[in-house]
Amino acid sequence: MITINIYVLFLLFNFVIAIEKSNTNQVFPQGFKFGVSSSAYQIEGNWDSTRGKNIWDESIRVHPAWIKDNQTGNKACDSYNLWKRDVEMLNELGVHYYSFSISWSRLLPNGFPNYINPDAVEYYNNLINELIQNDIEPVVTLYVWDLPQSLQDMGGWPNAIIAKHYENYAEIAFSLFGDRVKTWITFNDPYEICVGGYGEGTQAPGVTSSGISDYLCGKTLLTAHSRAYYLYKNRYAKSQSGKIGIAIKAQWYEPGSILNDDIEASIRAFEMISGWWINPIFSKRGDYPDVMKTRIQTVSNLQNFYESRLPYLSSSEIRSIRGTADFLGINHFSTITVRNLSSSDNIPVSYSADVNVKYEVDSSGKSSALPWVKNTPFGFRKLLDWIRQKYGNPVVYITENGYPDYGLINDADRIDYLRGYLVELLNAIHNDNCTVQRYTVRSLMDSMEWRNGYLVKFGLYHVNFADSSTTRKPKESANFFKSVIRTREVSRVTSHIMDQDDLTINPRR
Repeated sequence: MITINIYVLFLLFNFVIAIEKSNTNQVFPQGFKFGVSSSAYQIEGNWDSTRGKNIWDESIRVHPAWIKDNQTGNKACDSYNLWKRDVEMLNELGVHYYSFSISWSRLLPNGFPNYINPDAVEYYNNLINELIQNDIEPVVTLYVWDLPQSLQDMGGWPNAIIAKHYENYAEIAFSLFGDRVKTWITFNDPYEICVGGYGEGTQAPGVTSSGISDYLCGKTLLTAHSRAYYLYKNRYAKSQSGKIGIAIKAQWYEPGSILNDDIEASIRAFEMISGWWINPIFSKRGDYPDVMKTRIQTVSNLQNFYESRLPYLSSSEIRSIRGTADFLGINHFSTITVRNLSSSDNIPVSYSADVNVKYEVDSSGKSSALPWVKNTPFGFRKLLDWIRQKYGNPVVYITENGYPDYGLINDADRIDYLRGYLVELLNAIHNDNCTVQRYTVRSLMDSMEWRNGYLVKFGLYHVNFADSSTTRKPKESANFFKSVIRTREVSRVTSHIMDQDDLTINPRR
């Protein structure tokens, strides 16, 4: 009840600040950085050269129709060969940093450290050096969903031994590239890795073991993250002077009503999707969220399990995971309305039954090419302020924010989306005192959007996949973001959260 009352007060507070007329503090602070993102499997291509097989290669080989347009990432954007053009595009935008990932199976084709691929080392060195020569910081994610198939053959992330193999991989990356890479991200979106990959089977490797393997995966990932953190801090940080964090998917879950059940459902959704990862690392006490532990224990008991299906974290494990990040990366895209589901006597063993909520995409925002993304920026500010209050105002990097469409060059809907979210980010920084230091647009260019293939586009640059040269061309949103970076302001801003006048900001010339 105390948690619910605090949450109600939080909602009331946000209602008050939502109708404020914010006609000051419209400039991003000095030192605030802007960037764009990509990931290895989505853009690199060149899979049949010296890269080893990963779980996406194998999943698509076994189930070609798994991808909506029956495509693969075998060529993708061909960035393995076109990395110089990619850096040119980054220069055109004027970004401060480029967030990309290393392919584990490219660097270590067998998945193990007994063989390091010299071609991969050359490719990543070329990219990193070219970025630095152009005054663009390389921000490197160690893992974006592309586990080497050799490690999946051992059971993948639900197998605790994979944490040690990940640590070995991380050490090689730190030793090879850490003299120039000053920002590392251990994992991008562990929720999707575990629930999508090993629970609901909606992402590679497509394992359906919901309510069991997804939780085992989660513990392995938290362990792997902490091991990489301590490895970096104890062996490399002093000489390399870098930072290391993790990127978590975090939407805003708005209660469907003021009923306690729906408020509880919105809290439960956040805690069991995002808090699952944030709480063990960033909370004062560590461990999984209490809401998550209690819910899964209760349901496990009803299902006649001897113990909770959520793997236990010992006191030493809690201590070893807590505090293992220099920053919190947030991937945010939309606001989702949440309602409680009534429980039945026969609860199935599944992650979704454990969460026990009904998701409704907010009806107030403009739709996109993906059903779970709507233009609902009001939740962005609420989310950031919730994180500030709940976790003691940690340093936050927005590691992904973007709008999916079907590839328009004149992408007015994407511009409107970015504009609204940037306004709410400004409000969170200036009015709510949230410590947000970076903002990353997903993504630099159109790419292989996982199971959506090449049908859905997030890019600021259009990629012609029908052209053997995979030529790139800037969209209107690229010009918009370039202007934001140059001026540190957002022009002709209308905040979707406010009922007041539009905010008009004159960009510096």
